[in-house]
Amino acid sequence: MYMPSIFLRQPKAVWATAGASVVAFMGIGLVDPILPSIASGLNATAGQVSLLFTSYFLITAVAMLVTGFVSSRIGGRKTLLLGLAFVVVFAGLAGTSGSVGELVGFRAGWGLGNALFVSTALAVIVGAAAGGSAAAIRLYESALGLGMACGPLLGALLGDASWRYPFFGTAFLMAVGFLCIAVFLKEQPKPARKTSLLDPLKALGHGGLASAAVSAFFYNYTFFTVLAFTPFVLDMSPYRSGAVFFAWGVLLAVFSVVVAPRLQERFGSLKVLGGSLVLLAVDVLVLGYGGHTTAVVCTVLSGAFIGVNNTVYTELALGVSHAPRPVASAGYNFVRWFAAAAAPFFAPRIEEWTGSIHVPFVVAAVTAVAGALVVVVRRGALAHDAEELETKHAVEDSVTVFAN
Repeated sequence: MYMPSIFLRQPKAVWATAGASVVAFMGIGLVDPILPSIASGLNATAGQVSLLFTSYFLITAVAMLVTGFVSSRIGGRKTLLLGLAFVVVFAGLAGTSGSVGELVGFRAGWGLGNALFVSTALAVIVGAAAGGSAAAIRLYESALGLGMACGPLLGALLGDASWRYPFFGTAFLMAVGFLCIAVFLKEQPKPARKTSLLDPLKALGHGGLASAAVSAFFYNYTFFTVLAFTPFVLDMSPYRSGAVFFAWGVLLAVFSVVVAPRLQERFGSLKVLGGSLVLLAVDVLVLGYGGHTTAVVCTVLSGAFIGVNNTVYTELALGVSHAPRPVASAGYNFVRWFAAAAAPFFAPRIEEWTGSIHVPFVVAAVTAVAGALVVVVRRGALAHDAEELETKHAVEDSVTVFAN
């Protein structure tokens, strides 16, 4: 059962890692309220600016095959610091961009650093947090939600003066995170067995993990259609757009940390996930066809469903297979982040091809339903394997320190 008091009993290393994770996730939504400003400042189209997400997540997806390889050789602490260093450098360079091509390229380097950091941060938090893996996952989801909420707000506040300032601001905050990790996090023991580049792909041979990854792929297409395409639909000032996505992020955080565990306890993870995906599909469909006020309300409301989905998917990915959790997480993320790269690329182009601003949201609704169908069709493998491993992981949490 989820208890807020668990959050108060964490060691400094966990808080340092979680704090840096907040800033890392801020980088995802940071550009949301300033996308129109970037397009204007660099004389770029919506489709070109959307590549900021595509390059970022495409590199992030591929880098998931590398994170375990690197961290199992140099250790979790050094991998976190390496990832943070990449983000500091490339976020700072992004602020100096003279063209949309340069900015897209720097975001790709940023994505590599973020992959190294975020993937390893989850493993470090799970290994060092008090209260077992469930509490650690919720602490990680708290960092995700807070970062996703504050990212658009920071982007709006700094971006109102210049679209370049949010990138410089992120570089500064990540430098602070680098110092916190360097001071408070001690190196964890390296795993007995080094991870190969192919281990995450081999882990996907497990039916339950592959099913979770495929379902999450469809879901992430919907998620990032909302995140990357909606700002152009709302067509608001950076302040107003930042306020909308801040409210969206607050709902995401509350539902991922507080509401999702209670729903899971009462109805079960798979029922909650399937129902939330269907409701998300309805929400984005109404968003696409409603007026401006309706679109704002549905954008904010989508944060609730996204928060629930994020928590359930993370727990499934870490608990559904016998693969070591860093390896399972890498394989799962390798699949799902490709959708995060695809949605920002295809959504504006679907609008261009069809001449309708509604169709990208219809596609997003269909992918959310597809994710739910995978959960329904594969519920036997997902539920059986998750229940079989629940006790195993609980015992592991009580007797060993998990390291990546």
